[in-house]
Amino acid sequence: MSNTNNNAKPAVASSTVTRDLRELDVKTENIYESLVIMAKRANQISNNIKEELHQKLSEFASANDNLEEVFENREQIEISKHYEKMPKPTLVAVQEFLDSKIYYRNPAKEAREL
Repeated sequence: MSNTNNNAKPAVASSTVTRDLRELDVKTENIYESLVIMAKRANQISNNIKEELHQKLSEFASANDNLEEVFENREQIEISKHYEKMPKPTLVAVQEFLDSKIYYRNPAKEAREL
C-alpha cells in the first residue's frame, strides 16, 4: 500500500466527517476490505509523521538538558504545535482512498479471478 502521488496533498477535513458507507465499498465491493486498506495507509502516514517529528525534535536534544532550556525552547514548541494541527492520519487515508490515490491489491482476490 502506498500513496501514488506523495507531492500532492489532498484536501482533508480537519475534523471528523460523516461518510456514506456506500461510497467506501464502491472500489473494492467489500466495506471490510476498504477499511483495511484505509487503516493500513493511516498507519503508514502515522509512522512517517512520527519519524519526521522525531528527526526534527532530535535536533533540540542535548545530553545535559536543564529545566530552563526545556521550558524556553520556543522553536520546539512551534514544531509540536504544527504537528498537532495537522489532519489525523485516518482522515488523510480516507480522503486518499476516496480520491483513488492509494495503490492496493488483494492477491487472494486476484487468484480467485484466474
